[in-house]
Amino acid sequence: QVQLAESGGGSVQAGGSLKLSCEASGNIYRGYCMGWFRQAPGKEREGVAAMYSDGRLTYSDSVTGRFSIAEDNTKLTLTLYLQMDSLKTEDTAMYSCAAVLCPRSSVTGPTLDQFVYTYWGQGTQVTVSS
Repeated sequence: QVQLAESGGGSVQAGGSLKLSCEASGNIYRGYCMGWFRQAPGKEREGVAAMYSDGRLTYSDSVTGRFSIAEDNTKLTLTLYLQMDSLKTEDTAMYSCAAVLCPRSSVTGPTLDQFVYTYWGQGTQVTVSS
């Protein structure tokens, strides 16, 4: 079983930066793929950034060049980060991290498909004001 806990959300003005963290614990090791997702009020959840177990990355078009995903697994727990720069009001959403054991038949690379992920955190709110 894997547990995910996000932190780092908050309120920021447009153009500012935030860094989200997702601490993963439990039976997790390098063979997991992880991603960041967000859901704004009244909208579908969308993938933002994802990392494959071999280090390959992918980003949604809306955040490419502004957001950066990274992980730190040098400690006893694995921590996933999302550095968000040049924030826009449309980035306002609840941000969640997710994990799935990989590789597997349905996951052969970094993916923003929420339906392949099996573990989810509770989320952290990001609000960007103009």
